[in-house]
Amino acid sequence: MDRPASPFRSEHDLLGDRDIPADAYYGVHTLRAVENFPITGTPIAAYPELITALASVKQAAALANRDLGLLEARKADAVVAACEEIRGGKLHDAFVVDVIQGGAGTSTNMNANEVVANRALELLGHGKGEYRHLHPLEDVNLGQSTNDVYPTAVKIALDLTAQRLLEAMEVLRDAFAAKAEEFADVLKMGRTQLQDAVPMTLGQEFASYAIMLEEDRRRLGEACALIREINLGGTAIGTGLNAHPEYAALASRHLRDITGLPLTVADDLVEATQDAGAFVQLSGVLKRIAVKLSKTCNDLRLLSCGPRAGFGEINLPPVQAGSSIMPGKVNPVVPEVVNQIAFEVIGNDMAVTMAAEAGQLQLNAFEPVIAHSLLKSLTHLRAGCLTLADRCVRDITANRDHLARLVDHSIGLVTALNPHIGYEQATAVAQEALRSGRGVRELVLEKGLLTEEELGRVLHPDNLARPHSVRS
Repeated sequence: MDRPASPFRSEHDLLGDRDIPADAYYGVHTLRAVENFPITGTPIAAYPELITALASVKQAAALANRDLGLLEARKADAVVAACEEIRGGKLHDAFVVDVIQGGAGTSTNMNANEVVANRALELLGHGKGEYRHLHPLEDVNLGQSTNDVYPTAVKIALDLTAQRLLEAMEVLRDAFAAKAEEFADVLKMGRTQLQDAVPMTLGQEFASYAIMLEEDRRRLGEACALIREINLGGTAIGTGLNAHPEYAALASRHLRDITGLPLTVADDLVEATQDAGAFVQLSGVLKRIAVKLSKTCNDLRLLSCGPRAGFGEINLPPVQAGSSIMPGKVNPVVPEVVNQIAFEVIGNDMAVTMAAEAGQLQLNAFEPVIAHSLLKSLTHLRAGCLTLADRCVRDITANRDHLARLVDHSIGLVTALNPHIGYEQATAVAQEALRSGRGVRELVLEKGLLTEEELGRVLHPDNLARPHSVRS
């Protein structure tokens, strides 16, 4: 009579033997990490780009070691096939270690080694854990260290995630640009320090948001270029110990082919292994994006406040009831959620800053929290941009009549009239308008300072909102 299959397999590490679930693709090193780091409850699989990047690095390493005759072709082919499956979205649920972990990312690298090895063993016709046929460290991790694998994978993951943010920012930029065109003829009062300033168009206001986004897209693209410099081949501290002299160039070439990214090997791998400057740079750009997005959302909330007791210049689309006690109340919930994303990104930037500063000597041990912070910021900013575009900006409407009344009654209008009626007359009109509550347009016509035709020409949006000469 056959004995029932055991639900566990036994694996060994330097601390001794442990039982692993028989069907698990991870192994003993991963199990230890899961037990040691019950921190966030968020596994590294929460960031698919990171898992894809890890598999890409392991695949490139296997190909390089095969080319160098260090890994037999049969094993290399199995590792490559396993990595391609992971890059295709399979086995991500086997990447179970917490995103925040001690050990400079060693647990993440071990998790990747074990999952790739166990899937490769299956492809070779062996059972999980039968490491005598293909070993996670001897074969999958050949010529590597966590200290070059992990930062390389993190940089690839950041680049891939940043590309998605760039696309989302483009969507939001286009939404603002469309509104700028729609509102090009809508005159309103500009404000400085929340006080009436001079006239502008609502289109100009929305165009400024589109331009700010495009500027930040360019800065993010520049930051991405910096994180494409990798230290793969440096192994433990950048000296390349235990790696073939040609490994770094070969592995990086394969990695470029696999990812499609223009990756370059750093000129000095010792420096690159300890330097977190590219992460700090990227984090700073994300903070810049967050700050400006939040300012834009502040503007949208302010311009739409009311609807009757506030500015009431624009209407944000109503997307949900705003109160459990005040019937009919609608709140600017979409700009509010983007504000909160911005606050988080700014906090993440501080975490990245402190983690980068805390590095010592030849390695920064705190890259897991750097990776987690940056991937969160990128992911949440992307979601915020798309949500703001789809659930808010595209359906904003202008209160045209209200804006026109505000312009007519604003004292700031006299600034535009000053070159035509003189400073003293403009001052007198402003004082009387303030005292009487009457409109500037009405008073100018009543006093005969300008004709209806002249006033219409002076107050045309093209003349009010753009530089032009008032003297012939």
